[in-house]
Amino acid sequence: MRFKVDENLPVEAAERLRQAGHDATTVAEQRLSGATDASLAALCQRERRILVTLDTDFANIRNYPPEQYPGIIVLALTRQDKAHVLDVTARLMQLFATEAVEHRLWVVEEGRVRIRE
Repeated sequence: MRFKVDENLPVEAAERLRQAGHDATTVAEQRLSGATDASLAALCQRERRILVTLDTDFANIRNYPPEQYPGIIVLALTRQDKAHVLDVTARLMQLFATEAVEHRLWVVEEGRVRIRE
């Protein structure tokens, strides 16, 4: 799968995705830090990349209808320290084998994953 890792996540999240065999790039690698949500969403559409972010604005299905995007994964975590985010990301990747991400919104919390189509 192809991923775009938002600037609000540790770069190690992209590295872990790559280590698992995915094509992952970061907002910072593309020198897009500070880009608006709308421009980032449009870029993900053009590049056909699944957005991974801590920005809960992307969980608004009125603004970002899942069927119009390659996929959106919002980490809605109570703790956002690096170690915790990377731990959740590792557990999340295990779900890729059983759940489709394409054209879906995944809202990932510590104890559950909500998936909207």
